[in-house]
Amino acid sequence: MDWLKIIHILCVMGWMTSIFAVPRALIYWKREFARLGEFGPTGDLTVRLYRFSAGLGVIALITGLWLGWTWAYPAWVWVKLALVLLLALHYVYTGVMVVRAKNGTFRESDLFLRIFNEISVLGVIAILWVVVVKPF
Repeated sequence: MDWLKIIHILCVMGWMTSIFAVPRALIYWKREFARLGEFGPTGDLTVRLYRFSAGLGVIALITGLWLGWTWAYPAWVWVKLALVLLLALHYVYTGVMVVRAKNGTFRESDLFLRIFNEISVLGVIAILWVVVVKPF
């Protein structure tokens, strides 16, 4: 069981890296695209980071569901899963922005991307609170 927790935490950490970094990287990618007029190294790095972390997110989800099953899904796990679903939707929308950026379309402002980035931090704080406190 401990090895499963270790794998889960490791994959969550990798997924969180992308959740926190990609919206910020989109700001720099947008600026680079405006300067170069084409897809540059920042865009390439952003796409690779998003793609790599998607696999980590899947592994984190599978191991998390497995852990929940071994604990018979107490109420706090259901709350955590609901919050993780919201974070996953945030991640999917980030992917939509990455695909659009790859096609040369940057719709979101720098301010939107900064606020969008901070929303994920609040989501992670909520998840950590549920996991640590186990209020239910």
